[in-house]
Amino acid sequence: MLKLVLPKGSLEKPTLALFEDADLAVRRASDVDYKATVADPRIDAVRILRPQEIAQYVAEGLFDIGITGRDWIEETASEVVSLGELHYSKATARPVSIVLAVAEADSARSVADLSDGVRVATEYPELTRRFLEKHGIAADIRLSYGATEAKVPEIVDVVVELTETGRALKAAGLRVIETILVSHTELIANPAAYDDPDKRHAMGQLHTLLQGTLEARGKVLVKLNVAEEDLAGVIALLPALKAPTVSKLFGTEAYALETVVPKSQINTLIPALKDAGASDIVEVALAKIVH
Repeated sequence: MLKLVLPKGSLEKPTLALFEDADLAVRRASDVDYKATVADPRIDAVRILRPQEIAQYVAEGLFDIGITGRDWIEETASEVVSLGELHYSKATARPVSIVLAVAEADSARSVADLSDGVRVATEYPELTRRFLEKHGIAADIRLSYGATEAKVPEIVDVVVELTETGRALKAAGLRVIETILVSHTELIANPAAYDDPDKRHAMGQLHTLLQGTLEARGKVLVKLNVAEEDLAGVIALLPALKAPTVSKLFGTEAYALETVVPKSQINTLIPALKDAGASDIVEVALAKIVH
């Protein structure tokens, strides 16, 4: 039913891991193959291409649905439907930012301090041009094919660069003066395909599976039993996403509890629960959480 396009490059590994975790494993003949399959009736074909191109191809109808960053949607000014953000990226779950940066010794403190003719290197020439024109600056914008941060100040005055942590810019002696765009990875759709009720329904189901998988990351289910006199104290220890589920055990004055908690807290939580009177404590891995 759906033609799917996934990103190659730095987003490739985390994207394929997400699909694997969502029970939508992407299969291909080799790691360098651009064609793939997913054993799911909603997905007819899969291609793996550069994220810079994906938004445009989806907008043109070459694919029904795809994954790329908001940065490339904006750079190519592609008319697509965003099905939602997917909070993962190449290194962390944080978004990436497109920033304007200058040498640490530069006097500029904001975009307002830049002058006409300022030399700018970037992999995002159209996004940069629109941003600077909005601020009344006629810049000399030069397309960069990489190592953009190394070009200041000898080759250019300013760079517009993507950063996830800011470490590379700082290491290159650069200072951020503006954030142009905060970009998450997004699941996008072709508008005509989205208008098809069957395809839209399939897109929504895939989004639910992917989002549910991301929601479950870093969380576990805790199940336990507790006597009635210890119930309040045990509940007070539980950092629940919502109120814990509490059920009375048949034929006893005890209760069964279960709740979802951050996995990062589990090794301190379990002993504390036991100290508070909980028993039969079980930690269960989670694959998906769908709200």
